[in-house]
Amino acid sequence: MERYYQPEIETASRETIVALQNERLVKTVRRVYENVPFYREKMIAAGVSPDDIRSIEDLHKLPFSYKKDLRDTYPYGLFAVPLKEVVRLHASSGTTGKQIVVGYTEKDLQIWSDCCARALTAAGCTNEDIVQVSYGYGLFTGGLGADGGAMRLGATTIPASTGNTQRQITVMHDFGATILCCTPSYALHIAEVLHANGMTKDDLHLKAGIFGAEPWTNEMRRQIEDQLGIKAFDIYGLTEVIGPGVGFECCEQSGMHINEDHFIVEVIDPDTGEVLPEGTQGELVFTCITKEAFPILRYRTRDIGVITRGKCSCGRTLVKMSKPRGRTDDMLIIRGVNVFPSQIETVLLEKGYSANYQIIVDRANNFDSIEVQVEISNEIFSDTVRGLAERAKELSAALKTLLGLNAKVTLLEPNSIPRSEGKAVRVIDKRKLLD
Repeated sequence: MERYYQPEIETASRETIVALQNERLVKTVRRVYENVPFYREKMIAAGVSPDDIRSIEDLHKLPFSYKKDLRDTYPYGLFAVPLKEVVRLHASSGTTGKQIVVGYTEKDLQIWSDCCARALTAAGCTNEDIVQVSYGYGLFTGGLGADGGAMRLGATTIPASTGNTQRQITVMHDFGATILCCTPSYALHIAEVLHANGMTKDDLHLKAGIFGAEPWTNEMRRQIEDQLGIKAFDIYGLTEVIGPGVGFECCEQSGMHINEDHFIVEVIDPDTGEVLPEGTQGELVFTCITKEAFPILRYRTRDIGVITRGKCSCGRTLVKMSKPRGRTDDMLIIRGVNVFPSQIETVLLEKGYSANYQIIVDRANNFDSIEVQVEISNEIFSDTVRGLAERAKELSAALKTLLGLNAKVTLLEPNSIPRSEGKAVRVIDKRKLLD
């Protein structure tokens, strides 16, 4: 029987959800207009006032928010409450510019914990479970987000954070962890170290895992489930919106339910900004309607996905979003062809190769090239030179069939590619270094 953390919302009628969204959106827009000069100026420039927003049907009238806006107002320019009411700050890594700083009031933290508790419950977690949180703690939202949800649910929480994988496995085994929370690439690394130590999934007590913070395919899900003996669930979130818990998978594992009482989702044409109908692929846009410290309006995520409101067998009525099908800013344009890393990963895993890979993009004499480096098992690596060449040729042909362009394939011995305890580095675009 499916369990819910807050059934009155998770199984509410569409009419109830829309009425809640209408009320909260109107209040949020007025509060933001009155308290955040940046938004007020942006709305005035767009010719829209709070009086123009009477329901979610008017949402399209509001201007979009972009990551650049958050950097331009660094650090506190988008806060809607005085700093004395902010009880916690989180920030992005800042790898491509200034960090994005977000704030939380005490109520915001409670909302966030509730969202993550819904995700944990959907994965089968109860107050009798032991949750090992192996996301990074600190300014990154992953660790404390999952931690808050587990504690809110009353589960025993192990704040393992990232790193020292051998110790992670010892703790997992000795403490009897039943739920694992980390990035999907780190889950596979844990499995790799587990097997290298002569242990198997049967030596652990895990039954489920909640993985997010980076894109991952269903093929990668099957690898994680097989190697760790668990059911692997996706969780979606962005630092700018709240952190993990914006959306979560249920037992169907066919998309993530969005917590619509806190976030309104739209899908737009990334080129024109036009709002697209349900079931159409486009860029996901989120509006926060309950956050006090850092409510964001129509934030363009750059994630590509689809939303649907069909009936779900789990009983939840919350709208579903697909796994992100790439990002508009992660998309590689190689000789005029649009390439998403997730496409390449799908081919690799379908062909039985490792999820440890890197994509190297380069440019010489104004000609773009792409190389896919992927690790292979010791058994395959010990094959003849001709055998390895044939494998590389076969994989290159499969990639060309999907992508429509030639990709060099390099087969590497195990453990050649650096492991990440956080988000895996999948793409190295050397063209950016040349520009």
